[in-house]
Amino acid sequence: MSTESDIREFLASRRAKVTPQQAGLPAYGGNRRVPGLRREEVALLAGVSIDYYIRLERGHIAGASEAVLDAVAGALQLDEAEREHLHDLARAAAKRPARRTRRTRGPLPDSVLRVLHSMTDSPAFIRNGRLDILATNTLGRALYAPLFPDAAAQTTNVARAQFLTPAGRDFFPQWETSVNTTVALLRTEAGRAPHDTELTGLIGELVTRSEEFRSAWAKHNVRLHHTGRKSFHHPAVGDITLDFDAMELPAQPGLTLTAYSAAPGTPDHDALTLLATWAATETAPTTRVSSTGES
Repeated sequence: MSTESDIREFLASRRAKVTPQQAGLPAYGGNRRVPGLRREEVALLAGVSIDYYIRLERGHIAGASEAVLDAVAGALQLDEAEREHLHDLARAAAKRPARRTRRTRGPLPDSVLRVLHSMTDSPAFIRNGRLDILATNTLGRALYAPLFPDAAAQTTNVARAQFLTPAGRDFFPQWETSVNTTVALLRTEAGRAPHDTELTGLIGELVTRSEEFRSAWAKHNVRLHHTGRKSFHHPAVGDITLDFDAMELPAQPGLTLTAYSAAPGTPDHDALTLLATWAATETAPTTRVSSTGES
């Protein structure tokens, strides 16, 4: 991955999404040669010279101030995730430290694992930015069982399992939505951690082996993944849609605890109860892992 090309393609793709009407600019007659805004229109909206914006879009962003980046983000109508991604790309170009401290390899603390396993009524797991599932509680392991390579495996990577295994496709019934979410999360992490060799290797593997991943990756979409709803097709309980809340662990930078739930009295809650019964009959291994991996 090249930071310069990522900047160029990200800014060009965001510019293509904003029409003059959306930006409050007059749309004169005649055919426009580009989708969305022209470079000179972005420069006008951001309050910078055309030549300067062209330099930015060509990837020469290392010296741009935060005020300029915010002005460009405003002109392109970037959302929170896109705005943070632009700043991350600028940090990478300038070789400045990432906006969060990267953790070193080491075991998950017992206190964190106790919290995870105390959540007995909700599937929950801890992952890093590469979408490696590092630890699960009992229900979390049961829910994500189709993505683990075998019953003895203690970790798995959601993206690799989703794109490269038949079980991954079956597990996510809302395939296009799920694909876009997974790729956007990895694109976001790539901006935060451009020198993470394990992340770079994962992305390279997926780009090479999956046309669907390659197509979604080229869109340069990013997102923050804090709360929402997600659907699964589980071999033991069938279709189930759950609410999720993802909480970053402040004491473990780069790690996120995600928990699922369903409103009482709903079919999805009944499916969760059935999942718990199924999990109790399985001889699943311990869900503690010895290392978080660098996130």
